[in-house]
This record gives sequence, C-alpha cells and structure tokens, in this order.
Amino acid sequence: MLNRLPSSISALLDSRADGHSLPAGLYIREDVFEADIDVFFHKHWICVGLDCDVPEPGDAIVVDIGKTSLILLRDDDGEIRVLHNVCRHRGSRLLNPGKTIVSKLVCPYHTWTYELTGELSYAPHMGKDFDKDCHSLKPVTFKSIGGLIYVCLSDNPPEDIAGLEQAMVERLAPYDIRNAKIAHQTDVIEDGNWKLTMENNRECYHCSANHPELCVSFVDLDFGFDPEALSPEDREQAEEHFRLYEERTQAWEADGFPSAAIEQLADCATNFRTQRLIIAGAGESQTHDATAASSKLLGQMTRKDLGDIHLWGHNSWNHFMGDHAVVAIVIPLSAGKTLVRTKWLVHKDAVEGVDYDLDKLTDVWFATTDQDADLVARSHAGALDPAYQPGPYSRFSETNLDKFATWYIDRMRAHGY
Repeated sequence: MLNRLPSSISALLDSRADGHSLPAGLYIREDVFEADIDVFFHKHWICVGLDCDVPEPGDAIVVDIGKTSLILLRDDDGEIRVLHNVCRHRGSRLLNPGKTIVSKLVCPYHTWTYELTGELSYAPHMGKDFDKDCHSLKPVTFKSIGGLIYVCLSDNPPEDIAGLEQAMVERLAPYDIRNAKIAHQTDVIEDGNWKLTMENNRECYHCSANHPELCVSFVDLDFGFDPEALSPEDREQAEEHFRLYEERTQAWEADGFPSAAIEQLADCATNFRTQRLIIAGAGESQTHDATAASSKLLGQMTRKDLGDIHLWGHNSWNHFMGDHAVVAIVIPLSAGKTLVRTKWLVHKDAVEGVDYDLDKLTDVWFATTDQDADLVARSHAGALDPAYQPGPYSRFSETNLDKFATWYIDRMRAHGY
C-alpha cells in the first residue's frame, strides 16, 4: 500500500497537460491533501503570522498546520520565538488554539513548566538525576521578513527564501509592519481545496464580474487581458494605463521606493511575486472610494500616493498601502476545506473612531473574501463532478495560474511523488 500510494499520485501528476488546470484528483483526494501538507506546508517556507500578532512580552498565539501545532510568542526580552506546542514529557498540547497571554508555558497535564525561551524550568517528581536541559521545547526555524513571520518545519529549509527576504525587507521598511497594530482579524473557512484558493487569488479574470467593491481601487488589467477582445477605446485606455505604470514606477523608484515587479515563480522552492501596483480612482487605498481609511499613515509613511505593494507566496497574499495593510494567510484544513485568515493593520498609535473608521477599513476585503469563498466553493464542487475535465488557462489573464500549477507539479516531483 505504501508503494502504491506515491505512484497513484504520480500518475495524477503525469496526467496534467501543459497550459491546463490540474486533474480533479489533485484537488479532491485526501491522500493528495496529506502529501500537500507534507510537501508545501512542512518542507517549504510558509507565512503563519506577524510580529505584531504578539506585540508585548508574554503575548502568544497558536497556529495549527495539519497535525502540527506551533506557538508564536514574544519572550521576556522582547524577542520573537516559534516553538512546537508539544510538551516534552508525554506530548500534551501546552496551549489551546488562539491568542493568550502567559508568563510561562505550563503544561496542564503534569505542570511541566517552560520559560518563554522554551527552556524547561520545572518538572516535578522526575528525580535528582533528571537533566532538564535535554527537555526544552523544540524550536521552529523561522524568519521575520519585514514583520511577516515565515516558518519552515523541515530540517533543511529552502535557501532561496533569501530572494524573498532581499526583495521585501527594503520594500516594507517604510511601513514598519513589525510595529503596526492589528485593527481587525477574520477567519473564513472556504469549501474548497487550498490550491483553488490560491489559483483564484492569482488572477483577476474574474474581478470585473465578481468584485465590484475591489474594482473601485484595483485595476484588473494589471494581471493580463486579450487586446483583441477590447474595443479601440478600451485598448487605447489600456495602453495609456501601462504608459502611466512605466512613469509611476520610474518616479517611485527615483524617490527611493522600490516598485518594479520581482518574480520567483519557476525553478524555485520559495514561490513569490511582488510589485508596487497603481491604485485606481482616488489612488490612496483599497477602500470603497479609494481614499485612505486611516489618517495616521503606517510606520514612517508620509505619502498616500505610493500605490499598493502587492506580495504573494504559496500560502499568502498581502497588500501594503500608505494608510493600512491587508495580510491574508491560507491554511488547508482538509482536501475540501481551507482557512483564510485576514488581518487588517494600521499604525500602532492609530485610534479607532478617531484616526480610522473600522467599517471603511475592512468593508472592501470583507466583501471580496466572501465573494472569493463562493467562487472557490463553486470550483471545488465542479472538481467533484464526474464531468470535470481540466480546462485551458487563458494565455492572457491566467498565465500565473499555469506557472503555479507547473511549480506545484515540479515541487511534488522534487519530493518524490
């Protein structure tokens, strides 16, 4: 059975046609889901949270990835730690899911007690010869990149995380995300496979028909279009938009704000893309009228006209604007259930009702996330249907989906499937 399972998945990988969506089994089968968790969520770098999730010493948050439970915390010296949520005695969970405040990590089973560094400080009735130093909590390899916490559960983390780090540390520096404040967080469970969630996010082919709120500030042309499908007037408008892009990008970079697209999407382990996008309309923020939601800008920002630093990885997408940021983290729950955790960030000193209105801050991505959840559920239901057959991606507006599917196949192969 153990030998047949990888070959079964391998046959699915073999059957994927270039330029087409994945075979249904890669979306709907539980054995594929388990392989995905192992490959993409244990052996690759994934985003799990933010420095500002734990702003004060003793703040802790539990994040579960498959069967693995992690504690993200800030220790007494103000340092970020990521630890396995497994007592070194008999394996009990130390903390329950969610946020908490702790002075020490105390196992509720037998009161083994750990410092916030993970060191075992108290283990009753274990004898004088018991070596506490050998029973500290297991640390997790992590990086804080511009205030985003990435972890890798493998003993051999991919080294090409350096490309993401090099690109984003400079780009995020003015926003000071490490010291931002989480104004709001919401968890939405989508009825679909995590890859469908990510595919949906990587194209805007669907935006004009499904995201009226987002399209006030988001330009769907940025992610491709068929020029032959446009009227002469629309084609002229598109050409003008891209002329403006070139001018804005050059001006932003001349002012010291890196903006050009950087892609690491093929022949890599750490998959990401970033670019400073133009915000449409009033040009300030992703809100219902495209004006800033917060009068107190993030970090050291002094301008509202610097667009949207867009960043995606294989389990997250992010938008960093002058006044606020939106961070979405994707955690698979099963083959057909996916958690999308969205956080809205503002300046650490911004006061709700004074500096920002919470409804204006959140309403666009509230609506967009709900709309996307419906689309993902429809896609997953279609993949379950016996009539499903992988369809062709648009060579104009779905090239990034083709790249994602190809990367997915390549990484599965690299890990023996």
